[in-house]
Amino acid sequence: MFALSLPGHAQLRPLEPYHAEEFAAHLDRARAHIAPWVGESFVASGLDGARRVLQRYADDQAADRRRLFGIWLDGVLVGGTMFVSFDAASGVCELGCWLEPAAEGRGLITPVTRMMIDWAFRVRGLSRAEWRTLPGNTRSVAVAKRLGMSLDGTLRQVLPGREGPRRDVQIWSVLASEWRHDDGRSGDKEELDRLAAAFLGAFDNTGGRRPDLESLRQVFIPEARIIKNLGAQPVVQDLGAFIEPRQRMLTDGTLTDFSEWEVAERTEIHGTVAHRFSHYRKAGRLDGDAFEGAGHKTTQFVRTPDGWRISSMAWDDEV
Repeated sequence: MFALSLPGHAQLRPLEPYHAEEFAAHLDRARAHIAPWVGESFVASGLDGARRVLQRYADDQAADRRRLFGIWLDGVLVGGTMFVSFDAASGVCELGCWLEPAAEGRGLITPVTRMMIDWAFRVRGLSRAEWRTLPGNTRSVAVAKRLGMSLDGTLRQVLPGREGPRRDVQIWSVLASEWRHDDGRSGDKEELDRLAAAFLGAFDNTGGRRPDLESLRQVFIPEARIIKNLGAQPVVQDLGAFIEPRQRMLTDGTLTDFSEWEVAERTEIHGTVAHRFSHYRKAGRLDGDAFEGAGHKTTQFVRTPDGWRISSMAWDDEV
């Protein structure tokens, strides 16, 4: 079964007709919250209504016109994303999303919509991705901005009001020609990989290499904190306190033939912040005695005017 992991024990999966019972229960929880922002036909009532909505999307997916995905949090359907429209012939698609209140603020929507746009541009060859929203839907507008979209304009009074005046719709978009630099994902991940490699490489003194921990000042922000979480109390250091004793150990013969490398990593990027959880191994000679070790490291990044930098790091060695 297709499933994509998301932050906070959430998963993205295709939302299909056999999910009708879950979808109906979800709509009962979410209806009042999402009704002002989504089409009336989507917030169906009852099991039969939920099944009709899902079947309509399934039929359109078979015709390559639309696609629907659900977001499950701790095993419960809490929202989803969709291609509201998908036109390969014209090269244009429109994306949308919805969440029930309990799932908001968890960073679930932006990474999913990034992947959808990336797929539309890179795999299907589309030229334009749109995001349409009511001007008052501040969460939706924020997603469009995080996706690097531009506000094309506002369609005035294009929608009938629900017991009120007619409503405006904003149209946001991003073009395939803009996406390589503005999607904030593939290029950012490569930069974060380089930072992680630069950090580990600064300690390497194998084969006569001279370690260069001073180079870490270009990897971290000046105010960074580095935490060794071993023993009874965490040891919290600023950059200078972290660099000086390690540079000395790696150059005075105390620690030789030393290197450290990642075994596995998981990186999550959300706008201008990112997190990397790493499993690492290390080996060398301490006072002439060979040793090996392993552990886990958590690293936080922020995007600055000069590019990504590490803002904090903490680690725990395996015993």
